[in-house]
Amino acid sequence: QVQLVESGGGLVQAGESLRLTCVASGRAGTTYAMGWFRQAPGQAREFVARISWSGSNTYYADSVKGRFTISRINGKNTVYLQMHSLKPEDTAVYYCAAAEYGPPGSTLENGFDYWGQGTQVTVSS
Repeated sequence: QVQLVESGGGLVQAGESLRLTCVASGRAGTTYAMGWFRQAPGQAREFVARISWSGSNTYYADSVKGRFTISRINGKNTVYLQMHSLKPEDTAVYYCAAAEYGPPGSTLENGFDYWGQGTQVTVSS
């Protein structure tokens, strides 16, 4: 069983920064591609960012390019989402996800196999 635990959410003002952390625990020796999604109230969950298991490939939603950076510790299932220049529209529950069987580079929900419980990010104007 793979478990993902997110941390780092909170309340910030527009223009400020925040860093989310996700730690995945699973089968020893398995490194997962990992990603972040978010869901605002009344909206569908949407893709934010993804990083390959090696860290060499990253993918971003257009809405966060240039403001958010996904990174990971080499060889470990710990991933970060550094968020800068936050906007009120970034307010959402942010979910960490890990991909073991899904297609490489997928930015769809069904491209990920395991999910965290989510952490709330609120950006005030």
